[in-house]
Amino acid sequence: MKKTDKIEERFLRYARIPTMSDEGSGKNPSTDKQFDLARLLVDELHVIGIEDAFVDEKCNVYAHIPASAGCENAPAIGLISHMDTSPDAPDGPLNARIVKYDGGDIVLNKEESIVMSPQDYPCLDLYHGQHLIVTDGKTLLGADDKAGITAIISAAEKVMLEGLPHGKISIAFTPDEEIGCGTDTFDLSVFGADYAYTVDGGRVGELEYECFNAASARVTVNGVGIHPGSAKGKMKNAAAIAAELVSLMPAGEDPAHTEGYEGFYHLTGISGEVEHAQVNYIIRDHDAAEFEKRKAQFAAAVDFLNSRYGEGTLECVISDSYRNMREVIEKHIYTVDRAKSAMLAEGVTPSVNPIRGGTDGARLSFDGLPCPNICTGGENFHSRFEFVSVESLGKVRDIVTRIITDAAVL
Repeated sequence: MKKTDKIEERFLRYARIPTMSDEGSGKNPSTDKQFDLARLLVDELHVIGIEDAFVDEKCNVYAHIPASAGCENAPAIGLISHMDTSPDAPDGPLNARIVKYDGGDIVLNKEESIVMSPQDYPCLDLYHGQHLIVTDGKTLLGADDKAGITAIISAAEKVMLEGLPHGKISIAFTPDEEIGCGTDTFDLSVFGADYAYTVDGGRVGELEYECFNAASARVTVNGVGIHPGSAKGKMKNAAAIAAELVSLMPAGEDPAHTEGYEGFYHLTGISGEVEHAQVNYIIRDHDAAEFEKRKAQFAAAVDFLNSRYGEGTLECVISDSYRNMREVIEKHIYTVDRAKSAMLAEGVTPSVNPIRGGTDGARLSFDGLPCPNICTGGENFHSRFEFVSVESLGKVRDIVTRIITDAAVL
């Protein structure tokens, strides 16, 4: 087995491949370009000595490392990250560089005056003296979740190169997590783990086992167009009705005004003209009862507007995406405790907080695979100001390695 590149070189190789998912494509995977990264990852897994690595027809990558001698009875641990990047910002062309951070502003793009400032992003103050991988301020970096992929492959390589003791290791990289479809075609029998971790969190030390209950709401508004000079009593302006629906959402209950366990309604897209409009929301709450109330309140707003403008003016489809995995993980809390122990052994203080989002692990936990979420080391996800430090990449690799090896001696 040949040793591969430095961890930052590996990350940048993955990050340069555009893999944005597309909720509206109607395909699975939603974008063909995710296969480009999947095939590269299979090749790299082969290079480090994982012979059975493959990508299936739905763009799921699977790989397994058999238990080392004497560790055959250790639990089979799964490690999962996703290959797609968020549609919230462009995925390329990526112009990334590594900067030694000594404080103050980082000029990402001098020509366009794009600056990342600690006044706007106070998390920068945590990274003095570290080497930050940043973009030119025009695209995502892709640390969510290519930093997770990097940590998993680097940890697997380290375990194999150094001959560290380990039980069976199951590795998977999924498509379309960012659009809520990361496990739609995931095969638990092929994966073959007793429990798993998604490596899909943020700052080093993050450890999460509860997430939002989540739903999407897609509203089509059917208007009636006519010349504005003779529109009285006849026109139904779909775009204006769409805006009215937005105005009916509770003030302050959106992502920009909530934190911690507070739920929200998030407008993800609105478009329209007189005869047709589309409104897309996501609905989130950690508490199951409050989640149901939120969905009901959204549906009531639609019903109110239909009573005003005529039945069928608004067509609404509310679809559940995932549930809060806490109710499953609490029955398998050893998975969390083992991650905490691994972090502490690597000099990292665990920070256990609810995810204000979701991961593949939420659905997998309800499918029978307990799956908490651990950090990747990245910051400012879904933003053109996303970054990750080289030191964080290395630390997450070491945490994942520790989780693997500690499980072999339990």
